Amino acid sequence: MFFTSVSKGIKKGLHTTWTLAKIVIPVYVIVTILKYTPVLNFVANIFRPFMKIFNLPGEAVLPLVFGNLVNLYAGTAAMGAIDLTPMQITTIAVMLSFSHSMLVETAVTTKLNAKVSHVVGIRVGLAIVFGILVGQLGGALC
Repeated sequence: MFFTSVSKGIKKGLHTTWTLAKIVIPVYVIVTILKYTPVLNFVANIFRPFMKIFNLPGEAVLPLVFGNLVNLYAGTAAMGAIDLTPMQITTIAVMLSFSHSMLVETAVTTKLNAKVSHVVGIRVGLAIVFGILVGQLGGALC
């Protein structure tokens, strides 16, 4: 019985690792490659003014986009590929805790007959409000 449980646990662990690796590794590689091309600087320059509201660099838009369009693991992989301070990572994590996986969760919301515009508005609004609070407060403390 012990060996059966261990065997099942190892199989499930490997399956979970493989599932996450299929998301995390490609995103990490894409963002890392973008770091060494003019593309990331171009994107960072476009979003720098907006991201300053959260006390974040322009390139921090990538984890937010990946986290909102794909899932938290993609956002985490993008965070790992760019240079961020612990406070910036915390700010992005707080924002994504409110507004992650928007496409999937919006589809679920429609099945619940909830008004999609309200749900998306609340989630994005909370992400923005708490992103500003954490980013500015963290910037003042650090």
